[in-house]
Amino acid sequence: QVQLAESGGGLVQAGGSLRLSCKVSGRTAKDLALGWFRQAPGKEREFVADIAWSGHSTFYSDSVKGRFTISRDNAKNMGYLQMDDLRPEDTAVYYCVADDYLGRQPEDYDYWGQGTQVTVSS
Repeated sequence: QVQLAESGGGLVQAGGSLRLSCKVSGRTAKDLALGWFRQAPGKEREFVADIAWSGHSTFYSDSVKGRFTISRDNAKNMGYLQMDDLRPEDTAVYYCVADDYLGRQPEDYDYWGQGTQVTVSS
């Protein structure tokens, strides 16, 4: 059973940065594809980014491309989401996800963290 635990959320002003972390336990991280989704109040969960087990393949939604960077450290069983130039529309609960294969839909991932709140003030 895979467990995921996010950290690093908080309140930041527009234009600022945050780094989210995702601790993977229960299985070796290098065997898993990792990703991030987010959900704003009253909206559906939205794909943000994903990264293959090797770290060599990444994909971003158009809304965050060029501002967010996904990465991983398999030796530490960790995943990360560096968020720069944050905007008020980035405000959401951010979820770390994992599964055997990459995917861009929520149903593609069996394992979810509890979520961490990111709030961007204007």
